[in-house]
Amino acid sequence: MIIVCPLSQVQKLVDEHGARDVVTLLAPDTPHETPKGVSPERHLKLFFHDIVQELEGHRAPNAADAAELIGFFRSWTRKTPMLVHCWAGISRSTAAAFVASCMFRPGTDEMELAAELRAASPSATPNRLIVSLADEALGRQGRMLRAIEKIGRGADAFEGKPFTLKL
Repeated sequence: MIIVCPLSQVQKLVDEHGARDVVTLLAPDTPHETPKGVSPERHLKLFFHDIVQELEGHRAPNAADAAELIGFFRSWTRKTPMLVHCWAGISRSTAAAFVASCMFRPGTDEMELAAELRAASPSATPNRLIVSLADEALGRQGRMLRAIEKIGRGADAFEGKPFTLKL
């Protein structure tokens, strides 16, 4: 199971679900400590802005970030839940959760997985660049990107409500 949430809910949900693997996706100037109960080796921290193209003064996600995310997911034993979060729990974290769904359910159509994401989180608006980079790295030939484009932008929200995805 993957738990997706905003930064404000991380420690509470790590404690509640017993998550021992955490992915943090925040802007470069937003430091974040490893949650209590999580080993630093099982806490992936990727720092980039929530943007979908290069923008002066900002750091966009890149292919190395996607490869690191995919590698971390592959190293997860799945014995305990994984928590994935960004600032608001709407864009970067939902993109990462969608990537994990595609990886761990390779026989399931990407559109079905995107629809499950939308059902779990009406505000989910997966970052297109993260999805595109992972799509390429996983050899999905654009299917992941087309699926999240099809579900479109989620409902407006200041902060996403935590949700889970079963894998």
